[in-house]
Amino acid sequence: MAIDFTLPPDIEELRLRVRAFISDVVAPEEAEIERLKETDRKAYVGKLIALRKQAHAEGLWMPHMPKEWGGMALGHVGNAMVQAEAAKSYYGPWVLNAQAPDEGNMHTLEHWGTDEQKEKYLRPLCEGKTSSCFAMTEPEVAGSDPTLIQTQAYQDGEEWVINGHKWFISNAHRASFAILVCRTEEDPDLPQAANSAFLIDIPQEGWTEKRQIETMHGSTGHSEIIIEDLRVHESQMLGGRGQGHLLGQYRLGPARLAHCMRWIAQAETALDMMVARSLDRFSHGSLLAEKQGVQWMIADSTMELYQSKLMVLHAASKIDAGKDFKSEVSMAKHFVANSLNRIIDRAIQVHGALGYSTDTPLAHMYQHARWARFADGADEIHQMRIAQRTIAAWKDEGSTRRATGDLPL
Repeated sequence: MAIDFTLPPDIEELRLRVRAFISDVVAPEEAEIERLKETDRKAYVGKLIALRKQAHAEGLWMPHMPKEWGGMALGHVGNAMVQAEAAKSYYGPWVLNAQAPDEGNMHTLEHWGTDEQKEKYLRPLCEGKTSSCFAMTEPEVAGSDPTLIQTQAYQDGEEWVINGHKWFISNAHRASFAILVCRTEEDPDLPQAANSAFLIDIPQEGWTEKRQIETMHGSTGHSEIIIEDLRVHESQMLGGRGQGHLLGQYRLGPARLAHCMRWIAQAETALDMMVARSLDRFSHGSLLAEKQGVQWMIADSTMELYQSKLMVLHAASKIDAGKDFKSEVSMAKHFVANSLNRIIDRAIQVHGALGYSTDTPLAHMYQHARWARFADGADEIHQMRIAQRTIAAWKDEGSTRRATGDLPL
């Protein structure tokens, strides 16, 4: 039997090393990091960089990238193990240089970049010297349909001139460069062939950050960008003309799964806190853990977390095997995002007013979790695609098996 949910000894040893590093080194610094974030920006950055250097020294750096770029060369299953441990701390993925959006941009540059582009943009990103953003979403059109992008680029000699409007561009405020998706082709044979991608140095004339958009969890670098007569050399195109949609889809598939890996860590943290609270709180004659209503919340959360882990592992194994993974990743993204919201919500309920306060991390986790249901594709878009693939499987084969993971049962 090929189905085996145990890990090779080297990956298990690595997983435990990451767990120990996060719990013993990163997590104890979180309170001080948060204090410095508000009081001393220089010291705040210095402490984070010191943690990064320690992670690098211990060989816990970039689980998702090949060794030639300084990474750990893990497959997607191995990366799932590391990401799920790293995200037990809010700063964990960043300390390991495995955070969004940089992680997805690294994959994109490695696959699509020229040698010159890789040296200029990918290498310093892998070394932790720069940060990046992915600029695709626009306020005027649905972000879930890139064929509607209105930001335009036209060629002028060896340069492209770009005009447009982007928003919710995560990390743009701190980024050294952007991967910018814009429309370069009019009336292509396929709507998906209208866009191209460019590498944009930041700051640059023609690229203006209008504001950081205030969200449920504050103003934290989701920027609105105005692009006016921005000129870039043709050598700054990433991939070929009309390949912006392909590039975006190549990036988003594994990136969605990486989000799920990190969300599993947050969901597990919430479940741990829920159970601990139920065993600590006495009310109306018994512990909360002995009350059926609370037991049902624990049971539902446990089952959902189990399902989430299995879905992520299966999707990751399909990517590692070079098989088509779009359907599995889409289902995992939808399910894990919604499970994360429900599990954190239940944990807050069991904690009562304490859970609603900022004395525990649950309120902060809940604010971030709501974003998960539309990041990298809204729930409804994934449901539409899942249904379309299920219907297509039935039409093609008279069975929905292919759409439900194509598993041997």
